[in-house]
Amino acid sequence: MRRLLFLSHRIPYPPEKGDKIRAWHMLDHLAESWDVDLGCLVDDPADLRHLPVLESRCAEVRCMPTGNRWQAAARALLRCRPGAPLSLGWFHHAGLREWVDQGLAAGRYEGILVYSGAMAPYVMGPAARRPGIRRVLDLVDVDSEKWRAYAADAKPPMQQVWAREARTLLRFERQAAVAFDRTLLVSRQECERFIELAPEVAPRMDWVENGVDMSRFDAAGGYPTPYQGDAPVIAFTGTMDYRPNVEAVSWFAREVMPLLRQGAGPAPEFFIVGANPAPAVRALASLPGVHVTGPVPDVRPYLAHAKLAVAPLRIARGIQNKVLEAMALGRPVVASAAAFEGIHATPGRDILVGDGIAETVRLVQEVLAGQHPDLGENARRAVREGHDWAATLRKLDEAFDGPRPSTAATPRAMQVPA
Repeated sequence: MRRLLFLSHRIPYPPEKGDKIRAWHMLDHLAESWDVDLGCLVDDPADLRHLPVLESRCAEVRCMPTGNRWQAAARALLRCRPGAPLSLGWFHHAGLREWVDQGLAAGRYEGILVYSGAMAPYVMGPAARRPGIRRVLDLVDVDSEKWRAYAADAKPPMQQVWAREARTLLRFERQAAVAFDRTLLVSRQECERFIELAPEVAPRMDWVENGVDMSRFDAAGGYPTPYQGDAPVIAFTGTMDYRPNVEAVSWFAREVMPLLRQGAGPAPEFFIVGANPAPAVRALASLPGVHVTGPVPDVRPYLAHAKLAVAPLRIARGIQNKVLEAMALGRPVVASAAAFEGIHATPGRDILVGDGIAETVRLVQEVLAGQHPDLGENARRAVREGHDWAATLRKLDEAFDGPRPSTAATPRAMQVPA
């Protein structure tokens, strides 16, 4: 088979969090028709125990430990250049660069898939641009927009730091999109937003939506309950040191839960389920009815036995896997408008969408009162029809096998210092 280089900013297994879920399903799909060499960075040494799974699926695997967060931050600062985003230095690894360069120099690859914009510099040199290599970049989200949102809500000096990152990262995203044959995003909305910001890349853009493994997230899975007592449970799942998740659960626990617990009927319990809870998240466990689990072996039992799941994110880019997974398990979901973006479902029938304290309280109370008896069943059907991986990944094949865009030089104004 043809040989493909797959680069990822994190080890793409196990598929238990957003970026790993998408990366794993892409890699697993491509391995059906390519011999895949995987090069990735490892920020958690515990993930190395999963190497046998990756080695069974790939022709070659090269995983490079990055050290702890402080070491990565120091590396980013040391490699910072005028006009360049800090995140490029964060994900730079000399050993991985050498391995990639050797493979390119040997003419080993006919295809390259780069997962996340931060990994694009590894294959933006002349060796990767030789005829016969099809290069695809999966930006996933317009990450520069996330930093722009952070800046809008921050105070000096971080306001200036985030604004600089947003500005320089967008400049680099535009440069990378011009340099690759095809650039993908996670949803039509993200794709359209990027084209607004970078109209020159429109012919090279497409989107591949996130999916759900419907056999894994099966509502009839018979999961044992992790909860005690009979109180109705409201669940939130996610990596709990990620700022949008921290802000979402803090708001829900402090602003919404007190009002829900004052209502008629049994007082609900709020379970925050996910690894690496930040100090601000751990502090929420002192509030009445709020529980912080930390890492769990499997989120499915926590979702399957919850009365409903919530996703009150204010800052959200792309498609939220936490929403898709809860819906796939047949759970009613109350989501913010930002968390609902990109999901093929009908509000009011398949999912409840609302923002603000009063609206969120009203929608959650309706579910607790049994006013939406068909919501969970409708949710699972909507995900099965609109977010099946087998269907969404067909566009990934088209990115490699479809016609090439016309060649375009990188505009001088978009060049980023090495």
